[in-house]
Amino acid sequence: MNENENQKMYHIFLIIGIIFIAFNLRPAITSIGPIIGLMREDLSISNGTAGFITTLPLLSFAVFSILAPKIGQTLSNERTILLGLIVLLIGIVLRSTGMITALFLGTLLVGIGIAIGNVLLPGIVKSKFPDKVGILTSIYTTSMNAFAALGSGISIPLAQGLGLGWQKALAFWGILTLITIFIWVPQLRGKMSKRTASQGGHSSFKALWSSSIAWQVTFFMGLQSFSFYSTIAWIPEIVESSGMSLSAAGWMLSLMQIVGLPATFFAPVLAGRFQNQKGLVLVIGACYLTGTLGLIAASAYWMIVLSIVFIGVAQGASISLALTMIGLRTTSAKQAADLSGMSQSIGYLLAAIGPSLIGFLFDQTHSWIIPLVILCVVVVLMTIAGVGAARNQYVVKDTAVNN
Repeated sequence: MNENENQKMYHIFLIIGIIFIAFNLRPAITSIGPIIGLMREDLSISNGTAGFITTLPLLSFAVFSILAPKIGQTLSNERTILLGLIVLLIGIVLRSTGMITALFLGTLLVGIGIAIGNVLLPGIVKSKFPDKVGILTSIYTTSMNAFAALGSGISIPLAQGLGLGWQKALAFWGILTLITIFIWVPQLRGKMSKRTASQGGHSSFKALWSSSIAWQVTFFMGLQSFSFYSTIAWIPEIVESSGMSLSAAGWMLSLMQIVGLPATFFAPVLAGRFQNQKGLVLVIGACYLTGTLGLIAASAYWMIVLSIVFIGVAQGASISLALTMIGLRTTSAKQAADLSGMSQSIGYLLAAIGPSLIGFLFDQTHSWIIPLVILCVVVVLMTIAGVGAARNQYVVKDTAVNN
């Protein structure tokens, strides 16, 4: 093959690798929600402690999102992602042993492995496909959310339908991680994988902390994550309290993510075509608020389903738009990695409050109304931050950009 053909094949295999990494970034977490009741009963833990199982990966995100870009600059992004996949696999195996200590330690490692992929993928996309940030972000976020939905949907069938129990239902996702490791290993070969560490412009990390847009991107990321992980953890319990079966409640969580897939795909594409993304943010906020208020007022099955659809569309669009803003608001792969690290570190620290807070409020009130009202407030704050983040400017330059 000539050089152009080699470059084309490299990009094809790189895209395949990116997609498979995206497959691993959610199901290890979203698979917990539908079976959290089984885990709670088996381990004799409270709702607050059960919520912490979902919160713990977010704390890992908060710490390692800052460290991932620095490790990537030292080892290369490709090698660091491989390291993250290995840590993810170890974590999945550990937490599937059924011992409570191993459950929490394994969940911590799961969070570390996912954090590395979360942070470094936007930088790789910005570096390797600078003119196709929108479409590549669409592809990998849609892949990520599709498997997030699958993780929620098949947890109960695996645990109860096939009689695997919650431990083996969680262990199932290690198979996907192992496959991804083999697919990603070729990215470590050749000159292209060695260039990543030195790519990207001057250091911009310190400058981000004084940038209002960087902080708005961060809060938009964090608040949408607060809502996402809170609903992932507790939507099955919320709808089950309305009379649904446990299995149906699990599929409501899956439906919420499935209906969001078109929005996940099209939000980055639309974002790249507009001068700013304020209109998109306002539509997302309106859908989120409508769905959350709908759950408060729901008195019939169809109202619950419609509310889930609104929330799903908003969730799908908000995460992909947040990741797209990292590319649109930055000028280089280095800057994108730094903003990704900042927004996901501070953002996920904020998001980590969500599942435990929602579980704690339910334990105190024995009602889902107050937790849902809190989620409505979070949506309003997310929308305000998103409108600021949607401004047509770079994070460390007081100049307009052509999106």
